Order: sequence, then C-alpha cells, then structure tokens
Amino acid sequence: MSCYRLIDAEKPHHEVSRLCRVLGVARAGYYAWTSRPPSERTMVDAYLTEQIRQIHARSRATYGAPRVHAELRLGLDIHVSRKRVARLMRDHGLQGVRRRRQHGCTRRDPTATPALYLVERAFGRPAPISSGWPISPSSALVRAGCT
Repeated sequence: MSCYRLIDAEKPHHEVSRLCRVLGVARAGYYAWTSRPPSERTMVDAYLTEQIRQIHARSRATYGAPRVHAELRLGLDIHVSRKRVARLMRDHGLQGVRRRRQHGCTRRDPTATPALYLVERAFGRPAPISSGWPISPSSALVRAGCT
C-alpha cells in the first residue's frame, strides 16, 4: 500500500498534516496525488481484471492463471504476461480449482491366495570363501618383505 493510500484511508481519524509528517511525505505531494488521474497501467489493469473475471466466470471458476492467460492470448488476442494475470487474479481473490490427488495405493484382497515362493533364497550368513591358502597372497608377500 502506498503512503498516499494510507493517508487517504486514515484521513477520517487523523489530520492529514500529522499523517504526512509521520510517514515522511510532503503534504503537497498527497494533495497532488488526490487530484492526479489514474495511471495508464492502473486503467489497463482494471480492463484486464474485468476480462479475467468474465473468463473465470465462464469457466465456472475452474480456470487458473495459465488457462486464463491462454484464453486472453488465443481467444481475445490480448498479449499480456502470465505473471501479470496471476497477480491480478491473486489481488482479486480469483483462483482455479486444484486437481485432486490420485490415490494409487494397492488394496490387498484378503480372500486371495498368495503366489508360490519360487526363488527360495536363504538370507542367512554366507559361508567363508576358502581359497586353499591359510592367508591371502597379498598379506603373505607383505610378511615376507616383498612390496
């Protein structure tokens, strides 16, 4: 919110000169702001917001910013960025419907018979590998001093 909008909102409760002093703006700047016409961007935003509201209503409030942007660009030939559409929708409380989460968990049938265990693996500790040597060849060479 700009300082001038805050001053305008709080004007019924406090003096304008005191609000300007607290916020550190010139009183003449506030009065110049009140007499200034709305900017071109503000007017374009108001027009875009109205178009967005119509598209959102036609979609039964299901379209989000990407689809509204596509409708503006392809359907109405209005070239505007997707982020601007998202900002305007967010500022005016418009949002699309989110997709539901897919529940893909498997539900086990308690009456089904389990499949046969065909692998028959034993997951115990394996037996040590016997190479015929009492110790490994590399450690025998190290003990003999051959490196």
